[in-house]
Amino acid sequence: MANTTTVTRGRGPSPSPGRRRKNAGRARASGLPVWSIPYVLLIPGLLVIGGLLLYPMYQLIVMSFQKVGLAQVRGSRPAEWVGLDNFQRIFDNEIFWSALRNSVLFALFAVSLTLMLGTAVGVLLHRLGRKMSLFVVIACMFAWAVPPVAQGVIWRSLFDAEAGMVNWALNLLPDWLAAPPAGQESWTGTPWLNDTLPLYIALIVCVVWAGFPFIAVSVLAGLKGIPAELYEAAKVDGSGPWHTFRKITLPMLKPVFAVLTMLSIIWDFKVFSQLYVLMNGPTNRDGFNLSMYAVAEAFRPPQKLGTGAAISVVLTIILLVITVFYVRQIVKQEEM
Repeated sequence: MANTTTVTRGRGPSPSPGRRRKNAGRARASGLPVWSIPYVLLIPGLLVIGGLLLYPMYQLIVMSFQKVGLAQVRGSRPAEWVGLDNFQRIFDNEIFWSALRNSVLFALFAVSLTLMLGTAVGVLLHRLGRKMSLFVVIACMFAWAVPPVAQGVIWRSLFDAEAGMVNWALNLLPDWLAAPPAGQESWTGTPWLNDTLPLYIALIVCVVWAGFPFIAVSVLAGLKGIPAELYEAAKVDGSGPWHTFRKITLPMLKPVFAVLTMLSIIWDFKVFSQLYVLMNGPTNRDGFNLSMYAVAEAFRPPQKLGTGAAISVVLTIILLVITVFYVRQIVKQEEM
């Protein structure tokens, strides 16, 4: 007789007695209790996580309490424990606070613009036909697939002072709409990437351009899960597009937006590669963010790896606090 499967309330189908005996036999053959098998299967993944994430993080924390330079890295001199001196040194440095300000303001504008543009494109994709939607998704994902260093190279060339497309386009506009800077007859020669404000405008454009496709596709996936009957009922009631979005789409996509906001903050708060390329290295101290400041302290002569590690630890703590806050918000929304 074929094995049968029984169904228990709240637990789904339960294995037949023959299958339970077979599983128990396999567990005995392995010499392990049945309850321990799932935990044993997790060991390889935990080892990989520990080797690639936890151990380097431990080394970073240890280094943040030490004075580490090239001599210590080469092994010719042991590292010297300095306690909280590295943290005290960075907190007393004005560059740290300007870098923190730049990181916060950049993340605020970049995350907001990325979410708004990505949401708008996601709604547009949901309204397009199947073929056109697929074409736009593929076109957008090309931007998202570009590596960060290549993103910086592309936008550095576009904002180039002499041959950049940005200055060329501004020269085509009438003076009443885009007048050249004082003392210049045209926009040609305007050094966008030398000053902090235009540098971060270029960085925001670069990051938003590369980040909105992921938001758009995620929003599109969320929209596919909203019942069409809700929109039909709203249309019958005479609800307009904006009112429908506020009352139906936005509440239904709150969990999606919470996750996307958390990920965007983490990615944008620690952006480095694009800024490094646009800035052409850690040259403008006023334009540092926390990631650039950590690299400059750790690898520019004289190398102060302990100070760079302390900055990285502070950045990690900030991101952990933000992550915990948003995870709590997500959990609260799930419980409601």
